[in-house]
Parts: sequence; structure tokens; C-alpha cells
Amino acid sequence: MPLFGCITDDLTGATDLGAMLVRNGMRTVLLIGVPALGHPVPDADALVVALPTRTAPAAQAVSQSLEALVWLRDAGCRQFFFRYSPTFDSTEAGNIGPVGDALANALGCGFALACPATPERACTVYQGHLFVGATLLHESGMARHPLTPMTDANLVRVLGRQTPWPVGLVPFAIVEHGPAAVRDALTRLKEQGRHWAIADALGEAHLHTLGTAVANHVLVTGSTAMAAGLPENFRSSGLLKIQEAPGLLPPVEGASAVIAGSCARATLAQLGVARGSLAVLELDPFATPDAAELATQALAWAEGKLGTSPVVIATSALPDNVANLQRKLGREATAALVETTLATVAEGLVARGVRRMVVAGGETSAAVVNRLGVTSLRIGREIAPGVPWALAESAGPAGTKPALLMALKSGDIGAAGFFSEAFAQPA
Repeated sequence: MPLFGCITDDLTGATDLGAMLVRNGMRTVLLIGVPALGHPVPDADALVVALPTRTAPAAQAVSQSLEALVWLRDAGCRQFFFRYSPTFDSTEAGNIGPVGDALANALGCGFALACPATPERACTVYQGHLFVGATLLHESGMARHPLTPMTDANLVRVLGRQTPWPVGLVPFAIVEHGPAAVRDALTRLKEQGRHWAIADALGEAHLHTLGTAVANHVLVTGSTAMAAGLPENFRSSGLLKIQEAPGLLPPVEGASAVIAGSCARATLAQLGVARGSLAVLELDPFATPDAAELATQALAWAEGKLGTSPVVIATSALPDNVANLQRKLGREATAALVETTLATVAEGLVARGVRRMVVAGGETSAAVVNRLGVTSLRIGREIAPGVPWALAESAGPAGTKPALLMALKSGDIGAAGFFSEAFAQPA
């Protein structure tokens, strides 16, 4: 029976969380969207429900998150985790505060810890302020984010504007003194009427301190790294057995492909390296603003290349080129064009024998799994930190679709050689 139930506000964040849980000894299944009533409970220690709620209207985000919570509780989960971005991506209205409030109320706990710190990606929290490297969040470029501009690094203030409840702070000096000091601080904050506590963390040891301190909390929130200390609590209590290979997946044979829609710097660098060793096609939506025609071009190009080496099909472009296309078509139409094109390409590639697929970009990943009818992913070993291979399970009768290994990654994750090296990594 599952022990740990997680809700995430985007898909690639969910795979990142799943990879961390496997790394820490929990067999993990990722469910895409709220499972239907009667959906069988997977054989896993941890379940992660991926929702597209980061920038959804707050009411919608709350409703979907509560539906996911009901399903996870019915599945038998004992502790719950709400995962969001290490840069606390949200607006003045939410959705971190409204979703967290709703989950806490539904669970009857009325209190939640919040810590987005992710030291391995240079995101740290000190005196309640979020830093990216040595730079305060609002000076890091996040203030210019088109959907969730972060203009304040003080998370106590940011979260305080998203919730009607008082927000407290567990400062660095207390976290440094260990789990008992943190537990005492959290108890004092609750007694003072605080419903939230932002916690400082500068390194992995601080996150494990926080994780130990909240072993008995029914709800915890934060980035993937915040959850890293929680599996050990289940082992210490005897609920979680030591697994020799929690991420073991069956072998899957077939052609390999990369689908890239992200325009992040990391993805652009990965495409640059891939050009030197792989067959790469970069589609031009500006010249051909028609999804069906672009997909036809891509699939015709892939004929004869599949099976010899991985193929890479991308719509990724430099920011100026993206801006030009957005001026021509509009922002929403541009996004729809790109995601429809790449989803169609992915469907065509699977029909032509692709069985291992890397997808770069959060929106692209969501479009691809939706087109392919993928409803869940059993998380396997990591290709790179935060990017695991995962075995896709498709909607419809079992056995009607071929086995498919997928790696869904955020655009800004991975070294420059990621596309060239991904398929050398075993599942």
C-alpha cells in the first residue's frame, strides 16, 4: 500500500520529484492528472499526481488538488507533499497559498511548512529570502517571467499575500540546531496562530533536518529537494522496506528519438552539441505556420533514419525568433502551433517504431503524453539529476499499445551533452 502521496503543479516537476523518491528508496508511480474513481492503485511506495495547475485560475488549481488529495487518501497514503518550483513560481493571488490552505484544511492540520530551497540548483532560503546563486530572486531574471513574475525575494511576504492566514519563519539559526529545535519552533508558530512557516535552508543537511522535524506532519510543501529527507522517516518507523532496485524497469527495444520544444538556454546548448553526433531537424514554424505541414515534414525526414541512431526533432529557437513568431501569430497561437506540431510528431514516431523518447520542455511534455494517451509513468533510474527514464502506461485496454520508455525534462535541466548521452543510460 502506498505511504507517501504527492501533488505537483506541473509535469516535469513531477518527474523530478519521482526521480528523487526512487533515488531515496521508494518505488514510485507518477499519475498524469487526477485518476478516475475506481482507477487501480499502483503497486508503489509513493504516488505522484501531476497537475497542470501552476498558472491555472486559483479556483481550478484548488479544485483539482483537492480531487487528487481525495484519491491519494483513499489509496492509503499517510503523509502528503505539495511540490512547486524551486523559484516559488506564483502570482500575487497564488497558486501556492490557496492550494496549500485547501490541502491543510481538508487534512485537518491547519498548518504547513514551506521550503523551496534546492541547493544543487543554487536555490537557497536565508532569513526567509530566496536566493538564486548569490542573487536575490527578484534580481535573478525571474521578475521578467511572462506568467509568474517574481518581484519579491521575501517569501514570508510573498506567501502572506496569497493566504489570509499569518505566515511565520523558521530561521537559519534554529535549523542549524537540528530537528528538535525546528519541531519546537514549529509548535510555537502554531500556538501563535501561524498557519504557514517558511523555513531557511542553505544545504542538503538543512533539508534533511527539516525532513526529520516534520516526520509527523500530515502535510509538507516545497521543492523536490524538501522531500528528500522524508523517505527515511518511513524506514525509521518500519513502514518502508529497504529496496535493492526501486527504479528497476523492464528492457524496452526499439528506435530512439528526442522531441524538443523548450527554448531554454540549456536545451539550445543541448541541440548545439547534438548536431555534431546525431541527426537533427530544426523545424521553422515562422516559415511554415501550419502544424499538420510541419509534422508531415518532420516524419518524412525521419523515415530511413529511425533505428540507426537517435533522431532529434525540435522547434526550439532563440528568444528573438520566438518573439518574432509571437508578434506574427500571437502568444497563445504560437504555443498551440508548437505543441500541436510536436505532439503529432511524437504520435507518428511511436507508430513508426520509436520506443525510447526524450521530451524537452514542460508544455511540450504535457502535449506529448496527452496525445499518446499516457496516464501514468513508473519511474526508473535517472539519466541526469532530476530526469529519470519512466515506463509509460497508456489509456485503454492493457496491451493495446506498445511499451514506451520516456524521459520528460524541464528545458533548463541537463548538461550540454544530454541529448547525445541520454540513450546510453540504462533504464
